Amino acid sequence: MSEYSTTTLTMKRHFNVSSERVYDAWLNPEMMKKWLFTLEATNQKAANDPHEGGTWEIIDRREGKDYRAIGDYLVIDRPKKLLFTFKMPQFSETVDHITVVFEPVGNGCDMTFSQEIIVPHEENWTEENIEKALTEFHDGSEHGWNLMFIGLKQLVEEGFISFEKDV
Repeated sequence: MSEYSTTTLTMKRHFNVSSERVYDAWLNPEMMKKWLFTLEATNQKAANDPHEGGTWEIIDRREGKDYRAIGDYLVIDRPKKLLFTFKMPQFSETVDHITVVFEPVGNGCDMTFSQEIIVPHEENWTEENIEKALTEFHDGSEHGWNLMFIGLKQLVEEGFISFEKDV
């Protein structure tokens, strides 16, 4: 990859459960396979070695094709902060960085999610092409995380994900 640009996606969510409960949903493979890049019905693998320097991996099967998401843990500070890398090698060699910060608020918590998204340039791209790609990567990532965070909220607050019943 010769040239690239970055865009940052930041999202905030409130949960009516403790920071520890939401934090653990990011690290517990049994919980990860229900919401993180996958659904339990389509999950093929949810592996995790949750320590600084450890790795994580999710494999989801959609329409007969496997999609693999992998990364390395850079910071694990339970129940306050996670920092890890994110890569989908079947699409790109780029490595994004994701930071998730948890703050207790009353009987619940706020989660602030931030993803530094790497957007590789294609040959002969103009500034207009770059701006369009940055917007598309940002908005596409935001849409995907919105869906995942709906599932995460249901999982940690209700114990299950209701839309998964229809899969």
